[in-house]
Amino acid sequence: MAGPAFRAAAVRVRVPATSANLGPGYDSLGLALGLYDDVVVRVADSGLHIDIAGEGADTLPRDEDHLLVRSLRTAFDLLGGQPRGLEVVCANRIPHGRGLGSSSAAICAGIMAARAVTTGGEARLDDAAMLELATEIEGHPDNVAACLLGGFTLAWMDAGAARAIRMDPAPSVVPVVFVPAKPLLTETARGLLPRHVPHVDAAFNAGRSALLVEALTRRPDLLLPATEDRLHQEYRAPAMQESVELLNRLRADDVPAVVSGAGPTVLALPEGDGAAEKVARLAGEQWTANRLSLDAAGACVLPLNADGAARGAPQ
Repeated sequence: MAGPAFRAAAVRVRVPATSANLGPGYDSLGLALGLYDDVVVRVADSGLHIDIAGEGADTLPRDEDHLLVRSLRTAFDLLGGQPRGLEVVCANRIPHGRGLGSSSAAICAGIMAARAVTTGGEARLDDAAMLELATEIEGHPDNVAACLLGGFTLAWMDAGAARAIRMDPAPSVVPVVFVPAKPLLTETARGLLPRHVPHVDAAFNAGRSALLVEALTRRPDLLLPATEDRLHQEYRAPAMQESVELLNRLRADDVPAVVSGAGPTVLALPEGDGAAEKVARLAGEQWTANRLSLDAAGACVLPLNADGAARGAPQ
């Protein structure tokens, strides 16, 4: 059986940063944010060449160990075969190891780029299959669902298969991320979680997760109680004391705030530009505070000469 044909032209994929959990929605809720990585992939005659600018330029591997390349390879296998060679150019803006979905962005970019450079790729690997493959590589669906679909997502596993639905977050919500200088490995943060939690805490989070769906889509005035959590943030506090201190300070000032993903970034969800500006000034010097937009489109293929203005992406 003949392998797939590949397009001669390069493709450009843009993927958003994401914040998972959002407080109570552990490993299920995700939000796509207006901070983007761009990847350009071209099928070459031979070899593998990787160029990286921005985040991770000095630390990421430039060989088959690169997560994006591994994702490309896995997707190509499902699409029918590997190309002779690859040229990959990465423009990274999503901070690494900060709980903003940098690994999910790399995975989703690799899968989407592989599909885009493969003739008939969308028929061979549809959107549902992309989500399943991204979840298989990442290990859980919350970040990859938000990265692929954009908006506010609810993801779950059904008989071993990843599923997700997308919702539109209330446009009045203006995310503010507080990014610390030092990263935190997800494995370290997950390792602090207990194997069992009290039933009363599980019930509390179930109620708050349900409330968060309503609060983030239609009732932002309920975001403060809706983002309360008893399952993971306090257990992870020993690994990110400064994050938890900032989180508690924001919430004491009636600002809806959560640890973003596994941390250590803190995500605030105030309403309106004025509130966002005020919130951004509450952090100390050890934090980089960024007001972001809500990403509605998720991972997408862009023209090579697109300037990103329509998506509000930094260049």
